[in-house]
Amino acid sequence: MTVKERLEALRILMKEKGVDAYLVPTDDFHGSEYVGDYFKCRKYITGFTGSAGTAVIMKDMAGLWTDGRYFIQAADQLKGSTIELFKSGEPGVPTVHEFLKEKLEQKMCLGFDGRTVSAKEAEELQQLLGEKDISFSVDDDLIGEIWKDRPALSCEPVMELDVKWAGETRADKIAKIREQMKAKNADVFVLTSLDDIAWLLNIRGNDIHCCPVVLSYLIMTDTELRLYANVSAFAQKICENLEADGVKIYPYNEVYSYVQAIPSGSRILLSKSGVNSRLVSNIPADAVILDEVNLTLLPKAVKNSTEMENERFAHIKDGVAVTKFIHWLKTNVAKETITELSAAEKLYQFRSEQEHFLGDSFDPIIAYGTHAAIVHYSATKETDIPLEAKGMVLADTGGHYLEGTTDITRTIVLGPVSDKEKKYFTAVLRGNLNLAAAKFKYGCTGLNFDYLARGPLWELGEDYNHGTGHGVGYLLNVHEGPNGFRWKNIPDYPAPILEEGMLTSDEPGYYLEGEFGIRHENLVLCRKAEKTSFGQFMRFETLTMVPFDLEGIDPKQMSDHERKLLNDYHRKVYETITPYLNEDEKEWLKQATREI
Repeated sequence: MTVKERLEALRILMKEKGVDAYLVPTDDFHGSEYVGDYFKCRKYITGFTGSAGTAVIMKDMAGLWTDGRYFIQAADQLKGSTIELFKSGEPGVPTVHEFLKEKLEQKMCLGFDGRTVSAKEAEELQQLLGEKDISFSVDDDLIGEIWKDRPALSCEPVMELDVKWAGETRADKIAKIREQMKAKNADVFVLTSLDDIAWLLNIRGNDIHCCPVVLSYLIMTDTELRLYANVSAFAQKICENLEADGVKIYPYNEVYSYVQAIPSGSRILLSKSGVNSRLVSNIPADAVILDEVNLTLLPKAVKNSTEMENERFAHIKDGVAVTKFIHWLKTNVAKETITELSAAEKLYQFRSEQEHFLGDSFDPIIAYGTHAAIVHYSATKETDIPLEAKGMVLADTGGHYLEGTTDITRTIVLGPVSDKEKKYFTAVLRGNLNLAAAKFKYGCTGLNFDYLARGPLWELGEDYNHGTGHGVGYLLNVHEGPNGFRWKNIPDYPAPILEEGMLTSDEPGYYLEGEFGIRHENLVLCRKAEKTSFGQFMRFETLTMVPFDLEGIDPKQMSDHERKLLNDYHRKVYETITPYLNEDEKEWLKQATREI
């Protein structure tokens, strides 16, 4: 069916069910950023393939809300669909909730699948729409009823992560979480975010593309730990190992029955912003819900010493692969046909040559020319174009290794570039270097540093429409909270103090629609510096080991300090990567990292 036909089928079903507006978020049952094929209801009903967005369907209109990363992509993919694009965060554009409050009339019905909307958002909608006496229909999956060829729920094999990679045993992690539960006087801990569960149990899977997680829910008390998952995904030995640590596996969907039977008056700790509304609504009304961030959130984000050391090795391997790729691309772009897709395949080949490589950490973004202005462009067979020996290509890619997860962006010069392109290439690079060089007192958050990255662009009256940095998981989600770099304070997601062991991306950019796009990204590890009478000082250690393209830089725009930062970084890249290259690659890298 076409998008128009799907919308019509949904509207017929909505009329039968008495639903006046149907909300379709991107989320799965676990609040995941990226979702498996079974959960791609928003993509199915709108045709928009971006990783973030919410659709609202009414009898006489349909709308899609998405953020600045996807404005260009969404506008293109929604053409001819009758779906209106709402650019989230832009002046005069209502939020989804504001839109619903305005458009829904007295005693209308709002529908959504309660498993895909968080308990917090459901409560906010109930409060917002209460004055209009709006009813809610949350038990039906209307998209699922019209999606006849819907993929099955994923059930990929589960692997255990040895302590030599994880740095801490599953038993020790569980014991620490139980200590936190006791301190908060909690009887039950409900954990549904997939990366937290994988981290806590030292397991990894493949139930979401590029995200090594296992579809599951977890319930912990002081005496038992229940994992609700598809047991057929677990080898017998892994089941035995889990049981030895007190973890028993139950059928995936039985978690709803379990919470219904929680003893009267129990104190249940969970995060309403992460647990779906249907699960929370099944908890007995006389239970006490302690709505707090997951107890696993901060321990997961603060990498232990083993994880930090492993990540250094992962970034050396990744640096070798990406450096080889850049050399190959620059050498061959004028000699053979290379497209966005074939370039991505070549980079995957270079990564595959590295020991313990497990796969991409996200779908590669190889965006040439005007495509690079689309912040999260991803080439398809329909959009794939050849690279030419002119202009620039943006390559935002990453890998999963047993030693950890990587995420890197390089904007690569393939041929002649304009002074304008060099101007912004250099401004973005200056921001990257200045942020990475920050030294600060303990207690700072990512809000304190965003200006360092944006400053060179703000001085020009320019900006970029995305955050400067996000946390990165250890062989987990490439986007991991709570740490990050941004300048806006978001009340629902307060920026945490930057702790030693937090791994964060440093990725300013600049995008000019119809012309070009530039982004420079390294991963930086928060480390302790000296301690003085003024307190503990902190710094960042750059883990990414790949040269920036000197052919895109205008050194005259850089201060002496900035040039020194770049030269020092390139010296380290050369010393670190050279031993793994052949003679041609070594000679090329020597020139690519020469002092300016």
